[in-house]
Amino acid sequence: MVISIRKLLKTKKDLEKYVEFLLKHYRLIDAFWFLNVEERFGMEAAVEINEKIWSSIGRIAARDLKEKFNVKGGLEGFRKAFNLYPWSIIISHRIRRREGSLIIKTPHCPPQEARRRHGLPEFPCKPMHQKELTNFAKVIDENIEVECKYAPPDKHPKHLWCEWEVKTKP
Repeated sequence: MVISIRKLLKTKKDLEKYVEFLLKHYRLIDAFWFLNVEERFGMEAAVEINEKIWSSIGRIAARDLKEKFNVKGGLEGFRKAFNLYPWSIIISHRIRRREGSLIIKTPHCPPQEARRRHGLPEFPCKPMHQKELTNFAKVIDENIEVECKYAPPDKHPKHLWCEWEVKTKP
């Protein structure tokens, strides 16, 4: 039996609360699977599997967002899709336009902050996000490239976890 969300959630407020619930659980699933793979097989294996998964997720999410929300190409198309991407909403990236590019900064990273609170080391997320964002960008527009300025394992400012530049290829 299929349950209709529209029948269960009749108000806009209920729908918003449900979306928040889904985003929280999206993050928790990611966290728990990573921690369990890390515990059983080690950090290196967890990072390798994480890269493979998020590389695919970036491509699939961009494809679906482009289709469902009429996203066009170019930097503005990337920005629209990226702002709708669930992980962007969870992380609360800051995006600003700079001449010919978009700068994405991450002042809060729930996975890294949770690891820190539990006495765990930062995990090297840079290669995973490079693949994720590159594949996301390619689906939006083949002429967009993504460059990481810094992300763990790189040293980073205390108030920022990572910074990325998204630009159109020359």
